[in-house]
Amino acid sequence: MSRLLIHVEGETEEMFVNEVLAPHLHASRWEVVAARIVGNARLRERRGGIKAWSVVRDDIMRHLKEDPGCYATTMVDFYALPQSVGKAWPGRAAAAQLPTAQKAMHVEAQLIADVQQMMGAGFLAARFIPFVIMHEFEALLFSDCRAFSRGIGRPDLHGALQAVRDSFPTPEEINDSPLTAPSKRVEALIPSYQKPFLGTLAALEVGLARIREECPHFGAWLTRLEQIV
Repeated sequence: MSRLLIHVEGETEEMFVNEVLAPHLHASRWEVVAARIVGNARLRERRGGIKAWSVVRDDIMRHLKEDPGCYATTMVDFYALPQSVGKAWPGRAAAAQLPTAQKAMHVEAQLIADVQQMMGAGFLAARFIPFVIMHEFEALLFSDCRAFSRGIGRPDLHGALQAVRDSFPTPEEINDSPLTAPSKRVEALIPSYQKPFLGTLAALEVGLARIREECPHFGAWLTRLEQIV
């Protein structure tokens, strides 16, 4: 049986996996595709926010050890990944100085190396396929601004959303400062933006085909998942 567990950082990504990604991967012959919000489920608050890498790594390693036939991946935002001592994600601080196209790949390579080292020489590294979203989930929705605006019930905002998209070569390059990150731009236009609910509706409207076409790093990850089974 082909099993994939996607470790996500919050409810938005969890809903995206369950409503958008899992049905697509089932069609690619994955039998089980499940999302898990990282961190201790009994202690965490369901408000998103990525945990320290040590906590996330323990979750991933526990799953890989308990189910030797499964694969694991992540779906976490590059924006606001912890960098402070004790919480830092491998490679995140150094990645900030790299060109956009290299940032996520640098972090992902460091995550693989860390899990490989902790799991030991007998671990098949191909079972762990980390994915870091550039720069956060909302960027994917800018892949089709007309569909984005329809999905959130605000077709009048198509022009404003498109203006943001047109300022960058790809949606994945919409930057990550506290004022200009993708979600901050959306919230500036829609103060009542409900991230999990509206984000999922917008993703359904935009569709995976359009997202993978406009977002090359996301597209490469999805292609890799499709080819495993």
